[in-house]
Amino acid sequence: MATITELKCAVRDTLESKGVLGQLKARIRAEVFGALDDQSQPRPPLSHENLLINELIREYLDYNQYRHSSSVLTAESGQPDVPLDRKFLASELHVCEDASSRSVPLLYGLISHFMNSCDKGEKVVLRQRTRDTAPPKTQN
Repeated sequence: MATITELKCAVRDTLESKGVLGQLKARIRAEVFGALDDQSQPRPPLSHENLLINELIREYLDYNQYRHSSSVLTAESGQPDVPLDRKFLASELHVCEDASSRSVPLLYGLISHFMNSCDKGEKVVLRQRTRDTAPPKTQN
């Protein structure tokens, strides 16, 4: 007859192998965050850049089925509950998409672009941008 410790280990191993344990932990974290989140304190307004960044992250999280992480991001950041339209997001980022790129989050395409441009020896100069300045150019 199995001991309680052996039974606990067997249940834990089964839940881990089915991927359920990680989902349960994420759900518990999300529920704890929701319970602790002070809704009476107003969130600072989202800047346009933060809105876009958060949306890229949310699209990535949702695509990879990290739903609890996505819900915590939305609640904590003050991001609108309804995701931004992907065409709008691509337009704001000056991204042209084809059929294959539309099947994955924009963040994958952005990462691929920068990784491939580095293969050619190009470096991208990152700098803080204000609304009145042009986007940074790539540098060889």
